[in-house]
Amino acid sequence: MPDEARWRLSGWSGPWRAATVEQRRTGLLAAGSAVVGLAVAATCVVAAGPWDSGQRTAERQRAASGAHPGDDGRPGADPARVPGASPVLAPLGAPLASPSPDTGERSVPVPTGPGLADALEPLLRDDALGPLRAGAVVDVATGRQLYGAKAGTGAIPASTIKIATGVAALSALGPGHRLTTRVTAAPNAPGRIVLVGGGDPTLTARATRGPDGSHPASLRQLADETARALRARGEHTLRLDYDTSLYAGTSRHPILPNENLAPVTALMVDEGRRDDSDRGPADRVKDPAAEAARAFARLLRDRGVKVTGDPRPTGAGDGDDGDRDGDGKGGKDAKGGAEDAKGGAEDGKGGAGGPGRTLASVRSQPLSSLVERMLTYSDNDIAEALTRHTARATGHPASFAGGRAAVTARLKRLGLPVAGAHLADGSGLDRADKVSAGLLAQLLARAAGPDQPALRPVLTGLPVAGFTGTLRDRYGEESVGRGVVRAKTGTLFGVNTLAGTVVDADGRLLTFAFLTNGSTDPAAAQRVLDRLASAVANCGCR
Repeated sequence: MPDEARWRLSGWSGPWRAATVEQRRTGLLAAGSAVVGLAVAATCVVAAGPWDSGQRTAERQRAASGAHPGDDGRPGADPARVPGASPVLAPLGAPLASPSPDTGERSVPVPTGPGLADALEPLLRDDALGPLRAGAVVDVATGRQLYGAKAGTGAIPASTIKIATGVAALSALGPGHRLTTRVTAAPNAPGRIVLVGGGDPTLTARATRGPDGSHPASLRQLADETARALRARGEHTLRLDYDTSLYAGTSRHPILPNENLAPVTALMVDEGRRDDSDRGPADRVKDPAAEAARAFARLLRDRGVKVTGDPRPTGAGDGDDGDRDGDGKGGKDAKGGAEDAKGGAEDGKGGAGGPGRTLASVRSQPLSSLVERMLTYSDNDIAEALTRHTARATGHPASFAGGRAAVTARLKRLGLPVAGAHLADGSGLDRADKVSAGLLAQLLARAAGPDQPALRPVLTGLPVAGFTGTLRDRYGEESVGRGVVRAKTGTLFGVNTLAGTVVDADGRLLTFAFLTNGSTDPAAAQRVLDRLASAVANCGCR
């Protein structure tokens, strides 16, 4: 051994030899623990890769390069320019951003058109999209369209048209509006009652739990209340008729028969489904109103009421839906704050008792909940119902044509760009629908505006990427947009659309809409749309 090494060893070993056995054991344990800890730390660093500002560099590069099929990152971007995610709210006491050139107020930077184009246009050129491909991005704070690619061109929107349906219904009726189903004693016809449809597609004949308002209106509860009212009147045998006069025109959508929609009628239970599902496609009954009345007759018999014969349709009811926010204005103030606690009795004929009066009634969940459900699960039956209620609240016939006129008028009244739009239905199942990407993005921006709190359910009802609703099975675990993108989906044969909201990497709230018509591979087209939304979320785009 060299002298120098021997000197160093002897200098270290002297204290070691002088130490007690217990001290030596303690030293060995401490040294061993340090070695193991360093080894574990080194292994984690090697496995994770280099880090930059709290994010793995490899992840940032992969998100930016777009080199991997199905990845949601920005293609062709310089990894060094891709910013890390910033908090939605700045820490308390942190310095504010520079004043915005648009508003003069202190705010986060606004993305630029060229910056967004750099991120989006390579994706819009993807061969998976059809010949018609359009997009728009709008800044919520200013209402300004920051980016557009054929943003004013009408395209088949599929189910993203439900955004327009929700905005129109909330603005016309208010978020607190409820739909009332009633049972009345038929005027001048002792021993006859009428089940009056209130246009509530969520009315259920299934068992419900929880307090009123936490579940859909219950046909069983309506039967309970009706049986009590009849016993109080001393009636035990009667005929049952049903009234669907709330709606006008045909009940048949152009696509019917179809598992995605029941005939559109003012009286139905469980959306006319033949199975026990509560969402998605399902075989539907041919006459939802008649089936609902038969179900109600069975429930009354179970409660000791003798119902003679088969229920018959009638126009004897007054057709009043029973609840217009309690102010008699159809909710036109869009505040939804006032509600009539009497439900279906506010027309002056209500209350259990004499002929022509309401014997019992049940009300739906608030319109805000119906809109959220419609958007989260793309519920076509709710969409068509809300279109007709919008028509009634604004003086139009409750029909397909009346709904089209009413929704268009409401959007125009809100100052939205409806030129060239054609809203053939409320669900988006009609291929005659035409809506632009610019209109969809502006609809969402208006719903997010501080001056339109009544429209907020349109945003809260949007599915969350990778977690809820129609986006639950999209955006994989490594997707940039997972948990960040909130959007309404739209799918028909050859049609794929996506419209929603994101908070970008700088913390700016943006709305977007991307539509393609003529696509031949729906799964591939959906992946491109998902990557487009993720690209907006993942960049500051300046």
